[in-house]
Amino acid sequence: MRNILAVAGIVIKEMYRRKDFYVLFVLIVLICGIMAFVNIFHDKDIVRYLKAICLLLIWIASLVIAITTTARQIPAEKENRTLLPLLAKPLTRTELLLGKFLGCWVVCGLALFLFYLFFGALAASREHRWPLINYVQAAGLHWVMLGVIIAMTLLGSLVFAAPSSTNTICFVVVTGILLLGQHLHKVAQNLPEPKQSILSAIYFAIPHLEMGDIRNLIVQNWPPVPWSVCGVVIIYALAYTAAFLIAACLVFRRRALN
Repeated sequence: MRNILAVAGIVIKEMYRRKDFYVLFVLIVLICGIMAFVNIFHDKDIVRYLKAICLLLIWIASLVIAITTTARQIPAEKENRTLLPLLAKPLTRTELLLGKFLGCWVVCGLALFLFYLFFGALAASREHRWPLINYVQAAGLHWVMLGVIIAMTLLGSLVFAAPSSTNTICFVVVTGILLLGQHLHKVAQNLPEPKQSILSAIYFAIPHLEMGDIRNLIVQNWPPVPWSVCGVVIIYALAYTAAFLIAACLVFRRRALN
């Protein structure tokens, strides 16, 4: 565990030096800050549109941070010729991958904390209320789903040739799952065999990332999700995260490092 935490600490320090998060955070602050002072058509419910746009920007920014940060971890070690010296130390390939995953996941968690803190302050300034439980649930489910995406991207970085291809493919896959994943089963019911079985199999095989997206709960000021449901979603996300990490470790063990 000490080796895993050491690798994770290196990843976190690396993110401090890069400007990705700072640029995205400043852009979100500027866009949402300007919109917060605009009164469009004197609509009293404009705060709902503001919250929806702000949460959408937070999801986009978190996906950019998670995928781009994870996709370059192993390729950067190869390019800088630091992979072999790392593994020459008492550090296994599995520990290296788990450390990279943990570091990227913690970085995304810290980014989400700042994003949702800013969002909560902005929404409270307009609505004069602070639904803390809703924000905790939204940020927590968002974070565990990012764990699935980080593990999947880490596996992709070992399969595909370059970080650019990993970024592109992971963005396409994640966007497709978020937008279309929950509708695949309905579409499959109207298709003939064997297309119906194939599409249904894809529906049950893919990780349904939309289960962690409860933006409507905050936008519409609905009551919090039952904690039992949150627990099921967390277990579901952790299971997919573990599956992707196991697959990544198996691929990394068989891969030549030269």
